[in-house]
Amino acid sequence: MSEAPEPVDERLARALAPLLDGATSPLLLAVSGGPDSTALMHAARSGGARVHVATVDHALRAGSAEEAAGVGRLASEFGLVHTVLTWQAPRRDSGIQAAARRARYRLLSAHAARIGAGLVLTAHTLDDQAETVLMRLIAGSAPSGLAGMRGDRPLTPEIRLARPFLGIPKTDLVAYCEAHGLPFLRDPSNADERFARARLRNLLPLLAQEGLTAARLGRLAVRAARDDAALRQCAETVLSQVARNGIDELRLDGHRLSREPEAIVMRVLDAALDRIAPDHEAPVPKRLERLETLVLEGLLPALNEGRVLRRTLRGVLIEVDRQGSIRLAAAPPRRAIRERR
Repeated sequence: MSEAPEPVDERLARALAPLLDGATSPLLLAVSGGPDSTALMHAARSGGARVHVATVDHALRAGSAEEAAGVGRLASEFGLVHTVLTWQAPRRDSGIQAAARRARYRLLSAHAARIGAGLVLTAHTLDDQAETVLMRLIAGSAPSGLAGMRGDRPLTPEIRLARPFLGIPKTDLVAYCEAHGLPFLRDPSNADERFARARLRNLLPLLAQEGLTAARLGRLAVRAARDDAALRQCAETVLSQVARNGIDELRLDGHRLSREPEAIVMRVLDAALDRIAPDHEAPVPKRLERLETLVLEGLLPALNEGRVLRRTLRGVLIEVDRQGSIRLAAAPPRRAIRERR
């Protein structure tokens, strides 16, 4: 006889307990007003921690300001401090969702720093994770991408982002809101098929009929994250063995590095590039493709054949000499490179 499923109230409390219990600094909840984040706000309100709430108004549609104000009124009922963070930067129609996501985390990080919060909580669900994994699978991501959204990751050196509901289906959070009589919003952009995520959201029920459920995509993310962590640890060990810091540069022992599997070589070079240009942003699939081209078609052949190589990637100049030494340094301006040639 199978056990009865755990009540959703208990699941939410168990997911939040490690973050709320014993918290010594404020927590910032990102609440849009949808069922997921409304459930987060309600469940976290009595956890014993000092909870603040922020709503990011992207100002992308009429009524967004009033929706944010509605979240504020509900937060006030719960005795929580609420702040509206408005995105006021110029924006373009192309890539608007990605730009809005980056702006959202910048605004949340800045506000968390202002109030002394070391942790930002969002209410991403198992359904969100499944959509993310599917999008990255279509884009050809490696294990790092198929790991999907991480349950915990840094936003800044001082502030972390936590997603305690990644293992909880959205339907459970909707049911939680309905059971507690909580009002919530439905974002019309979630059904707007101009956006890839909305199209995949509509596709997921069909995939589930064939066995590719949100739960299985979530398990794929967990397994990919486990493998990714092992590869990352191995790459960090190799990087410590082959790297030598110089003044404004990093040098790698290319002959030693070339004896490692290709997957480790790519990760070592990726980490080395981040040391030189840590703030460089690039879409994940493009970043992987360019790294693969550099390593598999340029770096490793040059090392094996004793050839000189000079390439630029992510704002970093990579040079290989005939002795197998790899030098990485910040790339000079493009004009300076052309004049030198």
